[in-house]
Amino acid sequence: MAENADLLALLAEMKKSMEKGQEEMRKGQEEMRKGQEEMRKGQEDMKDEMRKGQEEMKDEMRKGQEEMKNEIQTHVEKKIEEDVQSVRREIGEVKGEVERKIEEVEDKVQGKIEEVKEKVQVKIGDLEKRLSELEDRPINFPANPDLTYSRPTVKSLTFDGQTSWTVFKTQFDVVSSANGWNNRVKASQLVASLRGSAA
Repeated sequence: MAENADLLALLAEMKKSMEKGQEEMRKGQEEMRKGQEEMRKGQEDMKDEMRKGQEEMKDEMRKGQEEMKNEIQTHVEKKIEEDVQSVRREIGEVKGEVERKIEEVEDKVQGKIEEVKEKVQVKIGDLEKRLSELEDRPINFPANPDLTYSRPTVKSLTFDGQTSWTVFKTQFDVVSSANGWNNRVKASQLVASLRGSAA
């Protein structure tokens, strides 16, 4: 009977040990399930973080592209404005140079006109002086018919101060030679030919 009791006690002890091992196994399986669940959750969290990171990266890239595009556009617009200002400055410089050249030419032309006017006035003054001297001197024509002169056979000229004095002088010399005028007749005809501002 004692042996049976010992055997039963041993069996009971073994049963308790087995039950305890099974309980620990259940606890281990439960912990494993919890670990797997936490792993799945961690994977989901990681996927969410990766998606968020990708979205943030895309946003940053879009912002960077917009900023770069704006910088390029600003640079291009600034360059165009600088080129426009440069062209305007060059046009202004050319315009100023042309205006200066025109003023120089006008000054030279005006100087030439004044010079010619002075020469004409001197010539007219000389003629008026000679005419005055001739008017003060008595004219005695000789009785010899060979020394008398007839009316001009070539039409006399006129000088109004607007035409070239050199051209008029040349034409006047030709007419006086053709008509055979002496110095007194030349002086009279020259005074008679003055018109307008030259008179």
